[in-house]
Amino acid sequence: MTVFHPQQPETVFTYGAPGLKFGVGARLELGHDLSQLEARRVLLVTDPGVAATGAPDQIAEVIRAASIETIVYDRARVEPTDGSLEEAIAFARAEGPFDAIVAVGGGSSIDTAKAVNLLVTNEGELLDYVNAPVGKARAPKNALLPLIAVPTTTGTGSESTTICVLDVVSQHVKTGISHARLRPTAAVVDPELTLTQPAGVTAAAGLDILCHALESYTARPFTSYEHKQAGERVPYCGSNPIADMWSEKALTLMAASFRTAVRDGGDLDARIDVSMAATFAGLGFGNAGVHVPHANAYPIAGQVRDFRPEGYNADHAMIPHGMAVSLTAPAAFRFTFEAAPERHVRAAELLAPGASRPDDLADFLPQVLAGIMRDVGIPSGIGEVGFTEGDIDSLVEGTMKQQRLLATAPREVTEDDIANILGDSLEIW
Repeated sequence: MTVFHPQQPETVFTYGAPGLKFGVGARLELGHDLSQLEARRVLLVTDPGVAATGAPDQIAEVIRAASIETIVYDRARVEPTDGSLEEAIAFARAEGPFDAIVAVGGGSSIDTAKAVNLLVTNEGELLDYVNAPVGKARAPKNALLPLIAVPTTTGTGSESTTICVLDVVSQHVKTGISHARLRPTAAVVDPELTLTQPAGVTAAAGLDILCHALESYTARPFTSYEHKQAGERVPYCGSNPIADMWSEKALTLMAASFRTAVRDGGDLDARIDVSMAATFAGLGFGNAGVHVPHANAYPIAGQVRDFRPEGYNADHAMIPHGMAVSLTAPAAFRFTFEAAPERHVRAAELLAPGASRPDDLADFLPQVLAGIMRDVGIPSGIGEVGFTEGDIDSLVEGTMKQQRLLATAPREVTEDDIANILGDSLEIW
């Protein structure tokens, strides 16, 4: 195992977060919130599925009641592509200017709003800003508009983070745009909006919560990096005491309420706990970072053939992001165990209080996580979503493009390591 020995260890970590309003009915105060930003013309971004629930229309009327003109874009794509983001950007450029943007929906709507915000305030094309080596990784020169994120799913944490995730279709890879200016100005988290979330969506998105918390908790410590100059700092700085606090609390909330929220979507108390866990996990990983499971998830989702997940009203094959992340997580955490055994054991005990420790502690967190996946109806491995051993080389290639994420792993990751993790993930149970 590679042990990090920086010549001049890092002594500084950073922490950023949006303003937060949390609670049942919080969405009904958006008119006031936008008035405080002196907004007079707002773009509301959502997707067709969320639009069908009526929530975006209700929120638009709340905003209009505050004498704020509101233009609605309701064609955000579930699991955005470069093409779908370019369509949204073109709409916003044609309909603008705007004083603020409101995103209502899951991570797909929020990430679409982030891309729109970037490209209505900065010149150039989408791929100019996509992470290298897929894109040019250009940093925005201009300030972005205020963005208020209103999540209707519990999982992505996109309302807290600096990341916009997308599929670049021509390259068959999922990647992202990462910059501190993409972080929403405020997150308005109203658990009542999640009551219409189908069980399949609750399960897949909830696994994203778990992996956000687990990956940031087990990420390479910030002190293991070489010391950076101020201008070199990036949002993902490694595990640190503040991110750890959010991750631990998210795991505790999920242990208590995740299965209930999947089984009984009308249980408001469970929905509140899971909504809070999603927010807390986002506040953690949005600063510490994520690593191997997320890096694997991008090619898994990007190379999907014909899998159609339960609960998603999508007109295309897709593997939801949280599901894609979870499918290699047990094997990934078995791989990272030796870098920080005590953290992996602690995480397992937070997720399964009172569980007996196995003889091989490296199996503890993978067993606990696999048990949760099985209980909430997640597929039993990447084989069940359409991949075979013959796909591993292509998936490895896609994973190795995610160096921004792999750099946060607590041990060095080679192509052979990823191939072994993927092979072990063909069938988890």
